[in-house]
Amino acid sequence: MSSVKKRFIAGAVCPACSAMDTIQMWDVDGTPNRECVACGYADTLNAQGQSVPRELGTRVNQSAAKPANPKVQAVQFFPNPKLKKPAE
Repeated sequence: MSSVKKRFIAGAVCPACSAMDTIQMWDVDGTPNRECVACGYADTLNAQGQSVPRELGTRVNQSAAKPANPKVQAVQFFPNPKLKKPAE
């Protein structure tokens, strides 16, 4: 497993939180990536150096939900009429 060498970019400003000097950059298979260590914003850059944000998670591009636990049962509570508070 090869380790990716991340480097901080001096003077870079995060597009999300506007913090300066918190951007790390690294390359994965020739694609430049950047991430803010202050707020967690991350994206990749295209050949022209423009930001390509990561795709937002939706119900279409995420894995299926876990099935419900068969040992879990729904419980319904009924009020006990004997426990009514006395009228004042």
